[in-house]
Amino acid sequence: MNDWQRKSPLDWETYVNKMVKVAAIEKHEYEGWVLTVDPVSASIVLATFLENEKVSISVVLGHAVQEVEILKEGDDEMKQRLSCIFAPEESKAYNPEELEKRKNNLKTWLETNHIPVTEQGESGRTLCVAGVLTIDPPYGPEECSSSNEIILSRVQGLIQGYLEKQQ
Repeated sequence: MNDWQRKSPLDWETYVNKMVKVAAIEKHEYEGWVLTVDPVSASIVLATFLENEKVSISVVLGHAVQEVEILKEGDDEMKQRLSCIFAPEESKAYNPEELEKRKNNLKTWLETNHIPVTEQGESGRTLCVAGVLTIDPPYGPEECSSSNEIILSRVQGLIQGYLEKQQ
């Protein structure tokens, strides 16, 4: 077991969002921004930004790491870029007004199509369809939840169609 593998997860966390140079066995060297370090294998996940907004991801296996040198601290903009690498394209933050508007529009559309819908929870943020399905913010097909797979599938299809018409 090498020195890198003996470090604790708290030690590894200090490398996240920093530009590093990793010296590995057989004189291999890797440079990139540390996305994360796997706490089990001590493997380092590096991101390198290429031209035209493309990203290259490299994994240096923990047992191969000999030395890690911090080259540069990440600023807030870089931390934001790194945090969005694996986020789905459609995932974006909605402010409370946008969420309220999305909820009300979906609720109105469901009621117009004779689908019984109510608001649940203390703040009324969750929509409940026919008492068997819930829709959480931001009110897309992925946020539907039900133990009845047939109803779940049909309502997800309806919401998908509704959202496609909105665009």
